[in-house]
Amino acid sequence: MRANSQKILVVGAGVSGLTTALCLAREGFRVTVVAERFAPDIVSVVAGALWEWPPAVCGYHHDQISLARSKNWCVTSYEMFEKLARAKVPGVAMRRSNFYFKHPVEESPHDLHKMRELAGKVRGFVRDRSLAERNGVSPGYGVVDAYSHMAPMIDTDQYMAWLMRQVKIHGVRVERYRVEGLLADRRAELLDRYGAEVIVCCAGLGTAGLRGIGMYPLRGALVRVRNDGLRGRRIREAHCVSHDEQNEDEQDIVFIVPRNPRLLVLGGLAEKDEWDTGINLENHGPVREMYERCLAFMPALRHARLDPDEPVRVGLRPFRNENVCLEWDDEEKVVYNFAHGGAGFSFSWGCAQEAVGLVRAAIEDRAYSYSF
Repeated sequence: MRANSQKILVVGAGVSGLTTALCLAREGFRVTVVAERFAPDIVSVVAGALWEWPPAVCGYHHDQISLARSKNWCVTSYEMFEKLARAKVPGVAMRRSNFYFKHPVEESPHDLHKMRELAGKVRGFVRDRSLAERNGVSPGYGVVDAYSHMAPMIDTDQYMAWLMRQVKIHGVRVERYRVEGLLADRRAELLDRYGAEVIVCCAGLGTAGLRGIGMYPLRGALVRVRNDGLRGRRIREAHCVSHDEQNEDEQDIVFIVPRNPRLLVLGGLAEKDEWDTGINLENHGPVREMYERCLAFMPALRHARLDPDEPVRVGLRPFRNENVCLEWDDEEKVVYNFAHGGAGFSFSWGCAQEAVGLVRAAIEDRAYSYSF
C-alpha cells in the first residue's frame, strides 16, 4: 500500500538528500527538503562520480560490516544508473572503466577477491593485461595487469540539475534553511514547522553538528582538462590506479574520467582532516603532483588544455571513523543517511531505497503504538 498522507522532512540537498527525497516522493510520501546550500555550491558537484565496487579507488572504507552493506547499495545504484543511461537522462552514461595494477592480481588477496566479486556484478567484464598498451599507458609506469568493465559515469552538474527538477516534478517542496543545533533538540520544532512525521538527515559533514558526533573530511581535488582530441582522439573511457597499500606515500592514485564528451577530470587527492578548499595547481604541491602523476601515466594528456573557466575543483568528502551511517535512531527518532565518503554517487540509489524502508518502518511502528 502506498503512503500518500505522511509528510517527511529531508535535511540536505546533495546527491544523497535529493535521491532520498525522490525515492520517498515516488512512494507517495509528501516530502520537504531543507538545506543551507544547493548545487553548484555543494560537494556533490566536485565528486569524481565514477561508479566503483567498494572499496573505491579514493575510498577509506575498510570495515567489513560496512563493506558488505556497501556492496548491496552499489548493485542497486548500478542497475538504476544503467536504466537512467538507457533513458538518456542528462549527465548519466555507461562507459568502459579500466583498472591497472603494478603486480599480477593474484599476488594480492585483496585485489583478487575484489576482482572476482566485481566480475559477476557488472556488464562487459574483461581481464586483459594488454589494456595498458592499447590505451596509451606509459610503459615506464610498470603496469603488468588490468581489467575493465562497463560502469556508470556521472556529469555531476547536469545530473544534480536533473535530480532537482525531478524532485520538484514529484511535488517535493524545496526550501533554503539552515538547521542549527542538535536535531534531537530541534526535532519537535522542525516536525511542527513542516508538518512532518519523520526527519531524514542527509547533511553530509554537517551531520557532525546536527548529531553531535565526530566527523572529518577527506579533501579531494579534480583537475579539469579539455577532451577535444588528444593526438587525434578523445578519451572515452575511465582509467584508474588504486592506492598501493605497500606504498608509504598515500598520494599515489591515478584517476582519469571523462565527465562528458568535451571534458576530462583528473585525480585523485585524498587528504585526511584537511578543511581548506582554497587549493589549486599553483598554491598546493599535492594538487600539482596529482596532475603530473596523471600526465606521466598517460602521456597523451600532456596535449590536453586546462579548462580555462575552472581548471580545479576542490571538495570535502564526508567521513567518520565508523564508516557509512544508514540507520533509524530510536532515541532521536531520526533516520540518518550520511558519511558516504567518496562513494556518494555509487551508494546513492541503494542508500535512498533503504532509507525509504526505514521511514516506512518508523511510521508503521508509530501507528502500531498508537493503536493501543
